[in-house]
Amino acid sequence: MTDLQAVPPSDVDEPAGKGLKGGALGLVSSVVVGIASTAPAYSLAATLGLVVATANGDGIVGFKAPGVMLLAFVPMYFIAVAYAELNSEEPDCGTTFTWASRAFGPWWGWLGGWGIIAADVIVMSNLAQIAGRYGFLLFGADGLAESTFWTTVAGVLWIAVMTYICYRGIEVSARLQYGLLGIEVVVLVAFAIFALAKVFSGGAPEGSVTPSISWLWPSGLSLSAIIPAFLLAVFIYWGWDTAVATNEECDDPAKTPGRAAILSTVLLLAIYAVVSISAVAFAGTGSTGIGLANADNSDDVFKAIGPAVFGESAIGKVFEVLLLISVLTSASASTQTTILPTARTSLSMGVFDALPRRFAKIHPRYLTPTESTVWMGIVSIVFYVGLTLVSSNVLADSIAAVGLMIAFYYGLTGFACVWYFRRTLTSSVRHFVMRGVLPLLGGLILLGAFIAASIQYAAPDFGKTKLFGIGGVFVIGIGTLILGVLLMLAWQRKAPAFFRGETLSKVTHEFVLAHEEGIDSGARLPDSHEALVIAPDLSNLPPGQHAVEVRTEGEIRRDGDDTPPTGRHSAP
Repeated sequence: MTDLQAVPPSDVDEPAGKGLKGGALGLVSSVVVGIASTAPAYSLAATLGLVVATANGDGIVGFKAPGVMLLAFVPMYFIAVAYAELNSEEPDCGTTFTWASRAFGPWWGWLGGWGIIAADVIVMSNLAQIAGRYGFLLFGADGLAESTFWTTVAGVLWIAVMTYICYRGIEVSARLQYGLLGIEVVVLVAFAIFALAKVFSGGAPEGSVTPSISWLWPSGLSLSAIIPAFLLAVFIYWGWDTAVATNEECDDPAKTPGRAAILSTVLLLAIYAVVSISAVAFAGTGSTGIGLANADNSDDVFKAIGPAVFGESAIGKVFEVLLLISVLTSASASTQTTILPTARTSLSMGVFDALPRRFAKIHPRYLTPTESTVWMGIVSIVFYVGLTLVSSNVLADSIAAVGLMIAFYYGLTGFACVWYFRRTLTSSVRHFVMRGVLPLLGGLILLGAFIAASIQYAAPDFGKTKLFGIGGVFVIGIGTLILGVLLMLAWQRKAPAFFRGETLSKVTHEFVLAHEEGIDSGARLPDSHEALVIAPDLSNLPPGQHAVEVRTEGEIRRDGDDTPPTGRHSAP
């Protein structure tokens, strides 16, 4: 037994540690937010054709596209496990920023936060563009849908509306997600049923192929084909981490978000596998007509094959309209749920002085990040309009470059998990696998993809643009990360406290040594300000020393230790 001071439970209706509304989300709400953040209908519409058409020697990825989807799930699941384990130890809405700061030091933590913010701002441009375009298509205004000016105006309005909804509260956001995601799932299931029914009944158009189990394994694909196709598939899974970014607003912050993240990735695998198989089987992989390798269909495969799938019947026409609505709602939902994690990352960074303190402001009534949410909307609008004015090709390459940032901060989270728990990895088989092996494999896979993709993206003929004799995708992706380094150095000069480890205490478990002078704490990284971790059973507590419980700041000691506690101490 210890003399650890007890802490009374807090009312879930009260604001959480940073002022956010604790207890607002349960497991189902978190899973809904996690899945909706990936925008399944939009992601498949915009990405499946590109995966199918990826060059593979003299051929294309083609019928192996579902296998690439399955392959991309592997590191996503591994990283989701890392998120769940890290969140169980420290539920913080800063996620990668906070955990990487604790594991590797402030520099890597700041860059992890930047990776989240930059990726989200860039992808908002594409989401807004799709939402604006489909809003016009839904009402038959095809001419406006093809107008860059009017789709940009509509996209800006979508960003503004979704920013306001996020500003009004997490519960309002979650309720809206139930409706938007419900439409998506119903329509996608109907699409798969209609498509497969026509394939097996012989009613599918020329070029259709009966599904094969071999499609689920990417055999026969070259590495140069797997890497870009893999990153495209990673992109369509990206977003489930929003379920963890809202951890401080969950009913059980230590458990619910991690479970939601893992459930989200598994459910997404089921959705993507079924829909991609049905689409490939129905349309085939030809480069003409409704074939998925047709370049004219690459930016929206559902628009190209939806009418053929649902047919001319009354119910088919209804589902064809619903398919348009599902892509619109998918992009709209993802616009909203992209604002949520970015605002909470910048909130956490503001709380710990890694960004100006104004980003830490919370609305007194809605209990949402005010400045962080509003600035996310403003920056997204400026970026979207700016790139649209420059070139639609630059906008397209910027979206492709998002894959590099996703691989960067997801991979960083996997490595952070291993280092964060390094002292207790061998305490059980479960810890060794869930906190060591799986996160490490996920991090290594994404690191390998990041390096290989960077080399491939640097080729002058890759993508739609070329800057300084280098592929535009590489320049935008790596350039954004370099910009983050420059901004970090500038902020470090202006506000060095965070980078000295003074604002985010470096702890990895509940108990740390109260007085560390003269104690060997083991290996650390140069940029680490880590406290000596004490095991829960106090087995490694030096004689005569005391440990501090991080959350309550109460001192504890082993039974039989005659040295009394000296009072209460703040965690190092």
